[in-house]
Amino acid sequence: MRARPFRPTGVQGAEPPGGAERAEPLEDGTGRGGGGEQTKDQRIAAVRRTAAAARRRRALHLTGCAALLAIAFTAGSIAIDAVHDNTATGIAPASAAVAPGLLATGDLDTGISSLQAHLRDQPRDFSGWSTLGLAYVEQARTKGDPSRYPQAEQAFKRSLALKSDNDQALAGRAALAAARHDFEDALKYADQALKVNPYSERALCSRVDALVELGRYTDASKAADTADDRRPGIPVFTRYAYVHELRGDVRTARRVLDQALSSAVTPGDIAYVATQLGQLAWNQGDYDKALTHYARALAADENYVPALEGRARAQAASGDRTGALKGLQDVVSRYPLPGPLVELGELYEAAGDQVRADDQYALVDAWTALARANGVNADLDTALAAADHGDKASALRAARAEWNRRQTVHTADALAWALHVNGKDEEALPYARKATATGYRSAAFLFHRGVIERATGHAEDAREHLRAALKLNPGFSPLGAREARTALKDLEAGK
Repeated sequence: MRARPFRPTGVQGAEPPGGAERAEPLEDGTGRGGGGEQTKDQRIAAVRRTAAAARRRRALHLTGCAALLAIAFTAGSIAIDAVHDNTATGIAPASAAVAPGLLATGDLDTGISSLQAHLRDQPRDFSGWSTLGLAYVEQARTKGDPSRYPQAEQAFKRSLALKSDNDQALAGRAALAAARHDFEDALKYADQALKVNPYSERALCSRVDALVELGRYTDASKAADTADDRRPGIPVFTRYAYVHELRGDVRTARRVLDQALSSAVTPGDIAYVATQLGQLAWNQGDYDKALTHYARALAADENYVPALEGRARAQAASGDRTGALKGLQDVVSRYPLPGPLVELGELYEAAGDQVRADDQYALVDAWTALARANGVNADLDTALAAADHGDKASALRAARAEWNRRQTVHTADALAWALHVNGKDEEALPYARKATATGYRSAAFLFHRGVIERATGHAEDAREHLRAALKLNPGFSPLGAREARTALKDLEAGK
């Protein structure tokens, strides 16, 4: 069963929310997208139609890729000569458009529209281009739309062409590389930005993210300390907390997040930090506390998707299957991303509804095709999903590729599990041990290790780690927790 850890922070986590549903692309900085914008509902409907049709033909990966490439190229097409055709109305003053702080206000729609209008009048404004690139990265992240990444890349390139030592654009390229899971480049650009401006908050945060995702945890801890010294604030605090959580220091992580929440003022910051606290509590099996934190997050922003997803997971773990299904259906209807899709699929599968479960797993493949078409390395997502709900051989190929790129606790766990489902348990065991070596408290990792130890004849170790998984977070996965209980019962009976 896919027992995917729910990452609380880092590049795959969430930042304070923005909102941009009808922003116009200015991919290369000279005009609007020639193909026109597809609405959120149209994109999701297209993905769903593609996945369903492909599943029926047992060729999801081929047809899904073709259709999603078409969607991506339509949404992200570059029309260099279209600038004079822009007739957008309701443009904010240029002075507001070029302020990077606008990205944190939640009014990302207005910010992007204003930036586009301003840059048509002032195309040599390097700061405006970098801010537009950051807005596209934020839009891709909050809306689950990777077709924004090529647009962000074009904006950053334009900014750096105008001013090569532009720390804002360099930090933006670091954030973009991290979003695409190219962590070597993320580290490179973050270091370049920090040479220009050692106090760049975005570069400091991206540097921590990159080191964490490259498995350089000691360096990441030092980078978090440096960031805290130079630019203490909510983005840095959450990274600092996650670095400590990865080392098993949950108490410090919780203390830092509590302090961050006490200093949060804007609805976006409150929702963001409260959600991190909710995820931390969920990871430790404290579902009541998790639900309390998610309630606070949603009181600040009722549409904050990470909080909606987290609440549904906590409801599922608490036994509220109806609430969990409703919540996850709402999330994936708007943002069909791999994590909630698999969680929803497993809830259906646990209830015996395999048809609906397969629909969700098919959509994961569709999302992966879209992500890859827009430069995102999706091997970790592929390995985690396919190991339990797809092509096991492709899961192993993806997991090996990701381990070769970066050696983290998450990639070690993914490779261990992919090896296990392919019957290579002896090879899997060292990786399962690596996944738990830092002290990171993950029930999913303990479950995987226990299952692999059982398969390799280490019965006592298997009992120890399966018990630990269920004690830490007894509802860590709709299917995985059930399998863990069954395996432990069999081990106890065989004593």
